[in-house]
Amino acid sequence: MSAQQLLQAGKLQEALEAAQKELVDDPQDVDALYCKAVSQRYLHQANDALRTLQQLKAVSPNYARAWQEEGHNQRELGDLESARRSYQHAVELNRALVASWRELAAIHKQQHDLKNFAMANSEFERLSKLPPELVTVTSLIEENKLYPAEKLCREFLQKTPHHVEAMRLLALLGMKLLVYDDAEFLLESCVELEPDYWLARLDYVAILHKRQKFEKALEQAVILRDMFPGNYVFDLTFANQSVAIGHFDEALKVYDGVIEAHPEFSQTFLARGHALKTVGRLDEGIESYRGAYRVRKNFGDAYWSLANLKTYRFTDDEMAQMRTQVERGDTPVDDQFHLCFALGKALEDCEQYEESFAWYKRGNELRKSGLRYDPERLELAMQRQMEFCTKELFRDKAGCGGDYRDPIFIVGLPRAGSTLLEQILASHSEIDGTMELPNIIATAHRLNGRRRVAEEPNYPRILTDLNDEHYQKLADAYIKDTAIHRKGAPKFVDKMPNNFMHIGLIHLMFPNAKVIDARRHPMACCFSGFKQLFADGQEFTYGLEDIARYYKSYVALMQHWDTVLPGKVLNVHYEHVVDDAERQVRRILEFLEVPFEEACLNFYRTDRSVRTPSSEQVRQPIYKGALEQWRNFEPYLGTLKTELASEIADYPA
Repeated sequence: MSAQQLLQAGKLQEALEAAQKELVDDPQDVDALYCKAVSQRYLHQANDALRTLQQLKAVSPNYARAWQEEGHNQRELGDLESARRSYQHAVELNRALVASWRELAAIHKQQHDLKNFAMANSEFERLSKLPPELVTVTSLIEENKLYPAEKLCREFLQKTPHHVEAMRLLALLGMKLLVYDDAEFLLESCVELEPDYWLARLDYVAILHKRQKFEKALEQAVILRDMFPGNYVFDLTFANQSVAIGHFDEALKVYDGVIEAHPEFSQTFLARGHALKTVGRLDEGIESYRGAYRVRKNFGDAYWSLANLKTYRFTDDEMAQMRTQVERGDTPVDDQFHLCFALGKALEDCEQYEESFAWYKRGNELRKSGLRYDPERLELAMQRQMEFCTKELFRDKAGCGGDYRDPIFIVGLPRAGSTLLEQILASHSEIDGTMELPNIIATAHRLNGRRRVAEEPNYPRILTDLNDEHYQKLADAYIKDTAIHRKGAPKFVDKMPNNFMHIGLIHLMFPNAKVIDARRHPMACCFSGFKQLFADGQEFTYGLEDIARYYKSYVALMQHWDTVLPGKVLNVHYEHVVDDAERQVRRILEFLEVPFEEACLNFYRTDRSVRTPSSEQVRQPIYKGALEQWRNFEPYLGTLKTELASEIADYPA
């Protein structure tokens, strides 16, 4: 604080000395490093400032103002291209950095890049016209300081009701806090108050998508596209919503058109690759992913998307390119950890297991550094399920919920074989496959209400207070909201693995629904999760200790469900399915009360879109090669073996 005050007073040398003094005691103090760098720049010590910023970014790689400050110094040294990249990354991390948008606009104009100038200048002008409070709110949101952002935003709206940008920002906070109902209402109000405010409508599309109101999201995307014909942002929004609703041919036409008009946009190639992969056009998808990294050489997600096919083998040139890009000082952290995971997979395929593990470990550490994972919080949540979801609760609530027999819930840990089970079941004439549906988790969030971290949760305690009518409404809403994913079969699969946390809620909503627990050997399951980079969620997988701890809690909770709801859950072990598929398929179908069909054994011939990392694997017959893959890494998995000794001993042969 002393250094910042000196800096604000223009006492630059004193501010620099104060920051350096603080860094003697704590060399990783982010504020002191930032203050030191700013002081050095004002003192025209640009090269020294850049070295300080390298230290700062090593400590806090997602600190947006460090990248902005780097851009200022690079510009002072005349390195416009490096400055442009730094400013661009700064606004990707924090869209509220007015100075970065201003400098980006100036550089684009100087480089005669009129399209990017128009975009940067538009954002600069928009932010410049905002009340200072809302600029601060935007910055706080980007820095994930959600509580002070919400407090300031609400205070502003009390003074200035119906300010559309403030309402939009409050809705954005709602999305981040998973309060989707409020966010949707606010954004719907925004587009009614100011129909031409494209940013609010774009966010409205996003919240409708999150709430799986895909048809309505597509309608809004069409409005945006009609408002701004030829604008690639809205063309891509339309294409993405078309993918969500299953209109792949329409989406691919749009992706192709955007790529033709804007071949410099790597993200379009990536989105196109995802769509092609989902519908099984693998060769075209691979070429599209390659197109993405050709446009941007350090585009980590493009390499990881190739690795995530599980069947792709990298060339020597691609591996050399990945190594080069991950070690570059200007490669963003997000790209770095994508590259690390891709290199881990590439080297695993080459049977270079020691180096492969080193890259997986490095990728996990980088990914975890940007998260706020709290294992105690998750363990407490599972313990609360056991505390409140008792035999007495289910006895007292017998007869509650809807009389639906449609949903089949496949639960468990990711990478435990749930996609294989879904593909088998989706091959049955009476069962639709869908995707990992978030509806049950969203229902639990709504029941929990809005709570600060320190406050006691409402859920699952509230389950004792709800009556039959309430559970009936919850069941009706679930069936209605998931209807868009169904193709007309009497039953459908919801394969959200994390639903194992909410089997009590599922039973109260759907006493006749079937639940399948996809289980895999502890070592195989946990290591497979460790080497998988997930698009979202599953934050427990980015450390061996964390994933072992989570697996133990999962097993304990599943044992609880078996005790309080005997017969509700069918345990299916991946190894047993691989060893004797027909026997296990007959067992599963008998549990689901549907007749045996040969198509379930020929699941790999079933033509359907699959959106999980196992999409290509389930398009092939069952093979046993994956069962013992973890043993190739056994020398490096001592933590897992020690922590999971009891679970390994109890796992059925």
